[in-house]
Amino acid sequence: MIETISLRPGITLRCCRDGRFKQGCLTVQFLRPMGREEAALNALLPAVLLRGSRKHPDLRSITHALDDLYGASVSTMVRRIGDIQTVGLYCGFMEDRFALPGDKVLEPMLHLLEELLLDPATANGAFLPDFVESEQRNLIATVESELNNKQAYAMARMVRTMCAGDSFAVPRLGEKEDIAAITPTGLWQHYEKILATSPVEFFFVGSAEPAQVATLLEPLVSRLPQGERIRPEHKQLQTAAPSDFSETMDIAQGKLCMGFVSPITNRDPRFIPMQVLNTLFGGGMTSKLFQNVREKLSLCYSVGSSYHGSKGLVTVAAGLDFDKETAAREEIVAQLAACKAGLISHTELTAAREALLSALRASMDSPGAIESYYSTAAISGSGRSLETYMAAVEAVTLEQVVEAAASLELHTVFFLKGGV
Repeated sequence: MIETISLRPGITLRCCRDGRFKQGCLTVQFLRPMGREEAALNALLPAVLLRGSRKHPDLRSITHALDDLYGASVSTMVRRIGDIQTVGLYCGFMEDRFALPGDKVLEPMLHLLEELLLDPATANGAFLPDFVESEQRNLIATVESELNNKQAYAMARMVRTMCAGDSFAVPRLGEKEDIAAITPTGLWQHYEKILATSPVEFFFVGSAEPAQVATLLEPLVSRLPQGERIRPEHKQLQTAAPSDFSETMDIAQGKLCMGFVSPITNRDPRFIPMQVLNTLFGGGMTSKLFQNVREKLSLCYSVGSSYHGSKGLVTVAAGLDFDKETAAREEIVAQLAACKAGLISHTELTAAREALLSALRASMDSPGAIESYYSTAAISGSGRSLETYMAAVEAVTLEQVVEAAASLELHTVFFLKGGV
């Protein structure tokens, strides 16, 4: 059961009181409109905040402070949820009830969070240049490592082309050139803007009373600037013209990516049947794509589909020999056509439901998984509880799955092939 508390206009605390774990967690996320003009700034900011504060001016000092809190941890959070990019911090810590008599963990943990967020190390009215430059290099290296994964590169290439003009085309961590262009002063100005104008979402998982958590957060919240905090809106996917294109690269295995569009998003009553459809179509080892395209016909080495519910987008990725591209893409389309025609066995539908239910059950296995599910649900606008979600999955009918399949239309195909 999630309890929601309004701390200030635009500042919300959501609590999941759960005594099953020795560890608790608390996250803080500032909600920003997803867009290229600030995606890199948002991605870089939390890493710079974790480099040092006035009281703990370097990583070593912060690590010692966390060690004193029974090995607590703080890490960066940068999420893309539909048309919203969230930027913030994740705190993991031992529950007070497991500490030595007289010791507290939650309260000093929130004091440290306040310090890291609101008292960063500065020089000349801006972030320390050494911190900014170091984290720029780290973030650029992360972006480059993702692009060195050829399947990830191919999918990003397709999505950028397909969704040109939509926020979904913007990489979650921003573009390399935008990261490199950030200055300490520019990042500081953006930081001040975030603190003053962004809606704020706190999420707590642990055994403490929600009212206690709200009281402990009051010193932090009272220091945030007062003013209007307008929540970014989620919009329907805006696509470019349909496209079928390829690129040549020195690779040993081809990468086929296909993008399908649907009006069904996670804010639509048909969302859960679409989730079941995606799982049945290509979401696992029992799916039609895996069983037929890979196992039965041996047209590819890997294949699977993903449903991006915030935007109504289904993507298919396959790794295959270059000469099997045409046959593979035709068979992928044929498997979707089979779903549209209702050629789905009872075994396939049951396996899809069970796979999705298993993934949902895993969302209750740890404080971090609980936070991820419910925080994302709140920010995305779906707001479904896990119990409601699971009951709806179990009730999905064949007719609903066929209706979801019928809403999908192939829009863009990209093939990364070998050569020089």
